[in-house]
Order: sequence, then C-alpha cells, then structure tokens
Amino acid sequence: MNFLQKIKRLFQLFRAAIVGDPSLDYTSISLNRAIFLLSVPMILEMAMESLFAVVDVFFVSQVSVDAIAIIGLTESVLTIVYSVAIGVSMAATAMVARRIGEKNEQAAAIAAVQAIYLGILVAAFIAAIGLFFSADILRLMGGSPEVIRVGENYISWMLGGNVVILLLFLNNGIFRGAGDAHLAMRALWIANILNMILDPIFIFGWGPIPAFGVEGAAYATNTGRGIGVLYQLYHLAKGNGVIKIGMQHLKVQASIIIRLIKVAAGGTGQFLLASSSWVFLVRIISMFGSEALAGYTIGIRVIIFTILPAWGMANAAATLVGQHLGAGLPDRAEKAVWRTAFYNMIFLGLVSVVYIVWAKSVVSFFTTEPEVLSYGIQCLQFVSMGYIFYAYGMVLAQSFNGAGDTRTPTLLNFFGFWVLQIPIAYILAVTADLGPKGVFMAIAIAESILAVTSIIVFRKGNWKKTKI
Repeated sequence: MNFLQKIKRLFQLFRAAIVGDPSLDYTSISLNRAIFLLSVPMILEMAMESLFAVVDVFFVSQVSVDAIAIIGLTESVLTIVYSVAIGVSMAATAMVARRIGEKNEQAAAIAAVQAIYLGILVAAFIAAIGLFFSADILRLMGGSPEVIRVGENYISWMLGGNVVILLLFLNNGIFRGAGDAHLAMRALWIANILNMILDPIFIFGWGPIPAFGVEGAAYATNTGRGIGVLYQLYHLAKGNGVIKIGMQHLKVQASIIIRLIKVAAGGTGQFLLASSSWVFLVRIISMFGSEALAGYTIGIRVIIFTILPAWGMANAAATLVGQHLGAGLPDRAEKAVWRTAFYNMIFLGLVSVVYIVWAKSVVSFFTTEPEVLSYGIQCLQFVSMGYIFYAYGMVLAQSFNGAGDTRTPTLLNFFGFWVLQIPIAYILAVTADLGPKGVFMAIAIAESILAVTSIIVFRKGNWKKTKI
C-alpha cells in the first residue's frame, strides 16, 4: 500500500468515526480500528469541551481579575457537580456497554432510562443548595467581599441550572456505552459552540441585550448546554443510534436504579475525592491573593485544554472494556486498555514538551498582568511535567469504571489525592514557604505516584470478574 492509499484509508476511517455506524460490533473488528473509531469522536468531543473552558475564561478575563477569581472559585465547587454527573454517567456507560456486549439492546434502553431518572433527582437536590446558599459557598471558599457581591448571582445560576450539566454528561455516557460516540460528540459540539457564541453577547452586551458581566457567562452556559440536552433526548427517542427509547422502557425499575446507584456511588466517590481535593488546593492558593488564584485558574484551564481530549481516549477504553466483558472476552479487553494507554502517552508526552518550553507564550494569550502571568506559567510548567504518567493513569481509571469496578479507583483516588496531594501541597506551599509553586509541584508528584500505583493494581486483573 503506497502513501496516498494510506492517507485515503485514514481519511475514510476518520469519516466513518464521525458519521458512526450503529450496526458495528466493536468486539469483533480489529482492536486498532475499534480504538480509532471510538477515540476520534470522543477526543473531538472532549476537545470541544476543553476549547470552551479556555474561551470562557478568555472572555471573563476581559472583565476583571475578580471575575477570573469568581470563575475559579465557582469551578472548584462545580467540580462536585461534575463528580456526581460523571459518577452517574460512568454507571450508565458501564451498564449500557455490558448489555450491548451481551447483544441485549432492550435491556440497554431500560438501563438508560433509569439512569436519566436518577440524574434528574440528583440535579434537583443540587439546585436547591445552589439557589439558597450561593453567597455562603463563595464565603466558605475564601472569596473576598467584592468577589462574593459580584459572583453570587453567577454561582446561583450555575448550580441552580446544574440539570443541563448533569444530563449532558449522563446522556453522553449512555451514547458512549452503546458505541454511539459520534452522537455524544455532536451533542457537546452543539452545546459548546452555542455557549461560545453567546458568551460575549451576554457578558459584554449586544444590541438590545445588556452587558451582564460575569453573570452573563452563566446565562450562556445554561442556554447552550440546555439545547445540547434537547438534541440528546431527541436522538435517544427518535434518532438512528443503537439506543432507542420507547414507551415500553419508561417504567421505573427500582432494582436497576439500585444497581446504578451502587456503581455511581463508587464513580461519584472517586471523582468527589479528586474534585474536593482541588477545592482544598484552591483554598490554599487563595491564601496568596487574587493574582495567584487568577494565574492558577488560567493555568488549569489551559491544562484542561489538553487533558480533556486525552480523557476522550480513556473513555474509548471504558466502552471497549464494558462491551468486551459483556461479550465474554476479558483478555481482549485488557489488550485494548494497554494499547489505548500507550497511544495516550504519546499524545500527552508531546503536549508536555510544548507547555514546558512555550508556557509564557501560551499564558500571555490570556493575561498581561505580571503577577498573574508568572503564576500561570509556573502552574503550566510544573503540572505538565507529570503528563506521561497521567496518560496511563486516566486510561486505567476509566477501564476499571468501564468494567463496573468503581470501588478500586475510589480507593486509589483517596490515596493519591488525600493521603498524598493535599498534605504535600500544604507542606510545600505553606510550611516550606514555596507559595503557589508548592501546590503546582504537589499536583505533579501525587498524580504520577497515583498512576504508577494504578498500573500495579490493574495488572492483578480482579476487574475482569466484576458483575453489573
């Protein structure tokens, strides 16, 4: 096969990944093809999410340093919402993938509906907290009086409208479990493209629309993601994907919801451990002023820009594990995981070189404030030093989850984030007087140790015996 033929074949595969094929059986085609077809739309899905994160903070950064700090504090709290959303989504992916691997599409549709019911209940509880305690949350996070005054409405809107965030994650988890990665990609692209268009309109004003400032970013997010959710629901009910929900699937089935809760509890627990540890990290950084917090926020947003696409590849591994276990092919599932992790390592390794060498050029795109710029550069350089380890860690974590074994990564996260990361961050930043730099160093150290530990545990193979 000559070079042009290889390029043509690659283009055809890329097109197939974007278009999707509901009749495709990922447990019977070659692993490289399966990884490619699932990874491409999932990477593009996460790439759009990461692009939104950067664009969002870019527009907000034009308002004020306090506005960036508000985003940073709110995002830290919202990671708890994301933890719940990811946990329920993870349970849906694992159960749907297992049923699809067993060639039982009706059971997969029933599991999808029960997951949506569970997600709506959780969202209602979170909304109540956000609507009544928004100012208290910012105060607890160490926000200054001005940050609380300006940011109260923003966090109230973000938490009050969390149902669109939760359902966007959850429904995409259903699509991924079914192998409909192209639908998950399109839903997120629609949501975030609308979000990016509406951001400057609501933040700075346009025509008859007044300038809402940082609060406008919340309006844009809820509107864009809400429309994305409507797109998802349409395809679940009337689309051409693997999952087709009809009236016969709408009955509440407590036994399935309980099984979903068990898996989701572990999934939520592991991400809650991770996300709440980031809340503590932000609390430590806030001790050093708004400039340090703003620099950290910019640096982390840039890091998310490349970490999220890498999570797309990890999500592909989760789908492959779930479907292969359902099909009774555990050894092929393991082979898929190691191969996906290797590809992920190559990607993040190249990105780490770019960030370490050109950190100043990247961060200066968002701010020219000397102190904010300095902290942002430190964050980007130190955290990206652990990228090669992150590559393996995230794929293995999602592979445990795809098997329905959410308990193991929960224990690993407790060890990595609470036993290692937070104490090391405090010791380096406060005790050793390294300031925010100590926090950035702690992130790289703890994440790297966590990845190595995950490799050791994964090799034991207990995840292959998980029932769901």
